[in-house]
Amino acid sequence: MIPDRLPRVISSRWAARHLLPWFAGLVLAFSALSPASAICLQEAPLRGVNLSGAEFNSKSIPGQLFTDYTYPSPSDFEYFAEKGANLIRLPVRWERVQRELGGELHDGELNQIRKAVANARNNGQCLLIDLHNYGGYEGDIIGKGRVTTAHLVDVWSRLASALNDTGHVALGLMNEPFTMDIADWATVAQDTVTALRDQGASHLILVSGGRWSGVHEWFKDKTGSSNAVEFADFSDPLDRSVLEVHQYLNEGYSGTRADCLPPEHFDDMFSNISRWADDNEQRLFLGEFGSPPREECLASLERLLELSNDPLTWRGWAYWAAGAWWGDYFLTVHPDNGQDRPQMSVLEDYFQGWSCADVDSGRCPKPPENLAAD
Repeated sequence: MIPDRLPRVISSRWAARHLLPWFAGLVLAFSALSPASAICLQEAPLRGVNLSGAEFNSKSIPGQLFTDYTYPSPSDFEYFAEKGANLIRLPVRWERVQRELGGELHDGELNQIRKAVANARNNGQCLLIDLHNYGGYEGDIIGKGRVTTAHLVDVWSRLASALNDTGHVALGLMNEPFTMDIADWATVAQDTVTALRDQGASHLILVSGGRWSGVHEWFKDKTGSSNAVEFADFSDPLDRSVLEVHQYLNEGYSGTRADCLPPEHFDDMFSNISRWADDNEQRLFLGEFGSPPREECLASLERLLELSNDPLTWRGWAYWAAGAWWGDYFLTVHPDNGQDRPQMSVLEDYFQGWSCADVDSGRCPKPPENLAAD
């Protein structure tokens, strides 16, 4: 197992981008044999699905569990583990987890999340808890009234303390904070990560870009600035935060329509954001993307996976979506009466493969002969 902190002679940023990928093939083999390994903190790419349901029916808050919303079953984790997925992104609602701002976490909700952690641990997976709230709480936007950055820090501090298995739990600060100006969200995100580190939280943290977090608009001036500008200097004292982006295939990129743009349409946007990440020493995570089951759309799905396959830049991805309540939803990859969905024919190869498995390919960096070298 790779230790949490490398010797002080090696910078953690340099190690993340140059040394640790060399060891990741060994890490992958070890994690396959040992479900108890610290999968969230290993350098092997995290690749999986959104097991959606706990965020359902946002108009029924808090709602009734298993009537208005649900949590995944053990068999859901097992199915995707068998396919090779080592990550589950679990969307949850802030108002259900914490029924009053600044208050205690809800026992029933916390119990369900703990069951999900146990299921992930049993299947050698990292559970990414995604606060699926779009930048607010009960409709109030962070920083525009009663909801403050301190409240966001509070809920995550409580969750980090209650779910202190850093090997199998990662924190997703906020899904698609489109209700906020990009600059405001970037400040809130930076302040939240800094506060959590000051309090001793050492989990992997996923930080969404502003607005809808789209790859397609990362460089566009929206609400007075762009994600490219506001997140260029984003930092984490532990170097364990990754910037989360989303990208859907349809014209307009909403993910709400069943059309899809051709594979080559996405080449430049992914090339540009990957270059930006490398230039600014950031890493990326593709937290939502999905494809209708038609053959031409599956070709575009595969292109997105190819374009986000370099582990030096891309920490991983989570397909949107899976979960037993989706039924015939056109993006679902949840099995249908035990049968794989068409999208799985594309995803499965990428769950199980890794582009830097062969360090002699010329694509992947080799370790330096002297680890203490500059």
